[in-house]
Amino acid sequence: MSQQAYEININPDWFRKYLGRIVIGALILIGLLTSVKTVGPEEEGVVVQLGQYSRTVQPGLNFILPFWVENMHKIPVQRQLKQEFGFRTAQPGQRSEYTKTGYYDESTMLTGDLNLTDVEWVVQYRISDSYKYLFKVRNADKTLRDMSEAAMRKIVGDRTVNEVLTVGRQEVATSVEVLLQRLCDEYENGIRIDQVVLQDVNPPEPVKPSFNAVNQAQQERETLINQAEADYNRVIPRARGEAEETIQLAEAFALNRVNRAQGEATRFNALFEEYVKAPEVTKQRIYLETMEKILPNLGNKIIVDEKGNNVLPLLNIDKKTGIQP
Repeated sequence: MSQQAYEININPDWFRKYLGRIVIGALILIGLLTSVKTVGPEEEGVVVQLGQYSRTVQPGLNFILPFWVENMHKIPVQRQLKQEFGFRTAQPGQRSEYTKTGYYDESTMLTGDLNLTDVEWVVQYRISDSYKYLFKVRNADKTLRDMSEAAMRKIVGDRTVNEVLTVGRQEVATSVEVLLQRLCDEYENGIRIDQVVLQDVNPPEPVKPSFNAVNQAQQERETLINQAEADYNRVIPRARGEAEETIQLAEAFALNRVNRAQGEATRFNALFEEYVKAPEVTKQRIYLETMEKILPNLGNKIIVDEKGNNVLPLLNIDKKTGIQP
């Protein structure tokens, strides 16, 4: 099988003729690549000229001096950023996957009552000032991470382990958010803290079973206390209401009896005064009023004079009473 060798002869005149054009084209291409910059809708472009801040440009197509005389840093000022502590998101999505391996040093903290706890949290923040973010603090993201960890350790160190693990979680997150924002303002790093979220708070793994048992006992105690208070609130007010009702009924009965007795005494006194003035008339009046009250309750009664025996057949009482003669 034969092989053929080919020789390429470069004409020196042709190379010298087009070398200048090639260099100029390359310079133009490099100039375009280094001068035309596109800033995204969620970003700001910070232009640095020879290492010194020059200006800040808005989203869109922008031009800077070519050949690296000016450089542009794109800062996502409209995007919410986050930092994770004690864990990392391994695979984001609808069912995100997390890993804790290698991050226990971040989350293990000492509480105020000298107990250890494992605190995982997330700091959500935005870049509010791109100039301060780039030039006021060196490596602002790393500084923010250090400040977040220091703030969390300070707040957790001022509380007991029960507060951190149970009722005080929201207060811890709020306190860390306030303290971290104050540190950001002092450092002038151009960062605004949106939210601090406690992702998970647990006792360390070696003592976790014992702590869960204690926590369960405390919850059962709280449940029993709440049930007792519910029974107390249901029975005691009812008993107080019944006692108050009985007292009011007794007072009403006593008031009624007293008023009635006073009225009867007043009536008797008035009657006695009239009796003193006219005894016979008063006796007759009393007799008639008494008979007026008694007679309607006696039924069908016929009262005749002891000498009027011959009057009875004329009364036709058999039809009224149904008695046969």
